[in-house]
Amino acid sequence: MPAKKLVLTYVDSLRTDMLLRAVAEGRAPTFGALIERGVLVEDCVSSFPSVTPVACAEMVTGQGADGHWISGMDWYHRLERRYVEYGSSLEASRAFGVFRALYDLVYNMNLAHLNPTTETLFERLDAAGVRTACTPFLIYRGRHRHQVSLEGLLRRAVDATQLKFRHHTWGPAELFYGDLYASSEVPCKPSSIPGSRDGYSACCAAELARHDGFEFLLFSLPDNDNYSHRYGPEASVESISKADSCFAKLVEAGGGLDDFLADHAVVLLADHAQTPVHRGLPLAELLGREWSVLRPSESDPDQAQLAVSPTGRAAHVYLLPGAGERADPEAVRARLNVLEGVDLVCRLESADGDPLVREEPGTPTDGATATVERGEARLRFGPGDAVVDLRGGRWDFEGDLGAIAATVEDGRLLSRDYPDPLSRIWSALTAPHAGDFVLSLAPGYEAVDWGGVTHAGGGSHGSLLAGDSLGPLLFVGCGPADASERAQWTLRDVAPVVLDHFGLT
Repeated sequence: MPAKKLVLTYVDSLRTDMLLRAVAEGRAPTFGALIERGVLVEDCVSSFPSVTPVACAEMVTGQGADGHWISGMDWYHRLERRYVEYGSSLEASRAFGVFRALYDLVYNMNLAHLNPTTETLFERLDAAGVRTACTPFLIYRGRHRHQVSLEGLLRRAVDATQLKFRHHTWGPAELFYGDLYASSEVPCKPSSIPGSRDGYSACCAAELARHDGFEFLLFSLPDNDNYSHRYGPEASVESISKADSCFAKLVEAGGGLDDFLADHAVVLLADHAQTPVHRGLPLAELLGREWSVLRPSESDPDQAQLAVSPTGRAAHVYLLPGAGERADPEAVRARLNVLEGVDLVCRLESADGDPLVREEPGTPTDGATATVERGEARLRFGPGDAVVDLRGGRWDFEGDLGAIAATVEDGRLLSRDYPDPLSRIWSALTAPHAGDFVLSLAPGYEAVDWGGVTHAGGGSHGSLLAGDSLGPLLFVGCGPADASERAQWTLRDVAPVVLDHFGLT
């Protein structure tokens, strides 16, 4: 066992420039002290879509969506023939049924949707005898069974609707999940209200520190995301300051910064960033003018031709094998490619160049290639040997690299606008629950969710663009000696660093 415990601290939607601004203005002194003592990667690459469920799964498994199987905030389940909605908004949850959305978010995401053969950090560390702990975080699957303990607003909601919400779950040794799970009694008041969760997380983490309750802690601070959605990322110094104060409570419980860092290594990171949005893109409405689009509570789902899954500044579009007339893939592609607000249209093609339409999650993608279009520019690519990306991935391609604003220099593919583009697109498209088309939206646009909600006037994320995709990754007492040890860091690198700290790689 290493000399130091490890705290993986996650601040939702944390942008590097806003973190550094908060430090410079004296609003985040504890984070500033960590930066002074650690190694800061300013441009760690998120998942695609760059939304929290996909990114968090990548963070704790070390794999993309093709490996962990979580494809977005909303996606279509081909086997169950229904949408999965993880809570894009309260209105979207209501459209599908609040209980159904909550059930998918809390239970199914971890115990049914997450690839059962892909181990999480908690499972790997639990198996090695490391004492694991987690404050409220989307991906928590571990090897310890926890009983449900309904409290607060959630208990009143469940009692009022007479719904059954009593399933146990599997998580780390110490699991704190708001109103649902608490592995031990703590003097901390949970909250189910977005924007008011950091305090509970900090209280639980501090209690764990005081009682030597972990060797590995995933410390989640989600409120910055809600604040950035509401007021825009440029206003997030305020919410970053609050996150810093919450982290300081953990440090104080550990004896102050010097004593805390003598006993603990720290990784501080974001799942993605945010960019300003000013306009909603009603994809379901627009596509519904030409095809039958599956609704959240469809009375005759077999007649639907398309399923549309908005996921922030990205979206999945599925071609459905219903009983009625099927949508022509080329006609759908052509329509998507001219929609205002759609930046990239990505899809898989078979070896002979035909659209690869998947009627179930297990449809083979062997021999397939990916196609990405941006306006008139079209690029086709797949695994091969022609070029190497910044992470060492090797690809063949034909067509216009301008589709992803890329160049090739000395055999290496580079794109400043779309970081790690080929690997991220490929992972998104080959994931078992991906749409037949995966869209990345243009700057300023967000897909209208199934509740009719966008964050127009505030901030959002989800696209392949750098503004949504790049965030800080800070190592203190673990990890690399210098950020230049990798040409490009991604969320997939986090789990290996944690495992290496505990001697498990």
